[in-house]
Amino acid sequence: MNFEFSDEEVSFRKELQSWLKDELKDRPQDTDSDGEWAFGLEMRKKLADKGWLTMAWPEEYGGQGVSHMMQVVFAEEMSYHRAPGRDVFGTRMMAPTLMIHGTEEQKKEFLPPVSKGEVQWCQGYSEPESGSDLASLQTRAVEDGDDFIINGTKIWTSSAHRADHIMVLTRTDPDAPKHRGISFLLCDMNTPGLTVNPIINMAGDHGFNMVTFDNVRVPKKNLVGEQNRGWYVGATLLDFERSGVDYSAGGRRVLEELTDYAKNNNQNGSLISDNPIMRNRLANLAIEVEVSRLISYNIAWMQGEGLVPNKESSMGKVVGTELQQHLSETGMQMLGLHGQLEPGSKYAPLEGRIEHMHLTNVSETIQAGTSEIQRNIIATRGLGLPRG
Repeated sequence: MNFEFSDEEVSFRKELQSWLKDELKDRPQDTDSDGEWAFGLEMRKKLADKGWLTMAWPEEYGGQGVSHMMQVVFAEEMSYHRAPGRDVFGTRMMAPTLMIHGTEEQKKEFLPPVSKGEVQWCQGYSEPESGSDLASLQTRAVEDGDDFIINGTKIWTSSAHRADHIMVLTRTDPDAPKHRGISFLLCDMNTPGLTVNPIINMAGDHGFNMVTFDNVRVPKKNLVGEQNRGWYVGATLLDFERSGVDYSAGGRRVLEELTDYAKNNNQNGSLISDNPIMRNRLANLAIEVEVSRLISYNIAWMQGEGLVPNKESSMGKVVGTELQQHLSETGMQMLGLHGQLEPGSKYAPLEGRIEHMHLTNVSETIQAGTSEIQRNIIATRGLGLPRG
């Protein structure tokens, strides 16, 4: 089968590639995380001004009403060029979920700031005792007049230290079956009683956080969907979270760098690219990249048809995250002992990116639902297999 983009999509890809080349040539080097964040916010505002952050959204919410494939082209090029500026929690997860389950008042309040690049969102799902079995979460919300009062703890909350708002799954009926007593709330991160503590990963990055709710008040108007039916709202969001083309686009960039390195560096007296084992591994990775890419294109087509990808999103998540690990494993073997050097070392090959990727990739097949969870979804919802 021959997959081709439309003339409009091809033209936009070329325009975006040229724009990114100009914008990223002045990207700060050797800056700290605050400097990187500041540059990312500048990029976000420029992207929003061009209408690119949310181009596939309906026009009434700040979009351009273009095809989902156009949005995929945008995401693909941004990931390939390692360009900052996107808030995937807001644009790819919260917003499409709100368009399905939210009220018109919620859409008018929360969607325009995302399209303008003015806010950062984060996702309050996992808890210290509730990860893969998310429905066992124990964060509680009780009604008090026009508010819910939340108490509990969320963990592994990406970008919470940068976020303006958080999407929270919380238990509102402790006596109901665990999937049916949960509600989905939108909360301002500046609300009194909400505390964020950093979690530093083994690569030295501060991306994860622990978020504590101590009598945090959230207006009832911020309840998305029906009370005690939030599990289904949260599951919709997970389908959007797992459906990105970022895995294959970023993986393609890494594969190209590894291939170029193999063609220009020796190992045991001969070019790495002449090693039949390494050639075979690179070829297999090229196949994985393309499979991941095509799964993402199919997901985008489904979204364009008004469908919510479910098993397809799980397929994309499994293939995409395991691709990241396969890339870094191959890279570490290819680079040898020097591959263990961290970014910043003048002797680190490929600027230490493979070493950093290898450490951060450990969590890829865990976060956003483990590969085991994804395979269960594919088996039960995709293949119709019985539960064990």
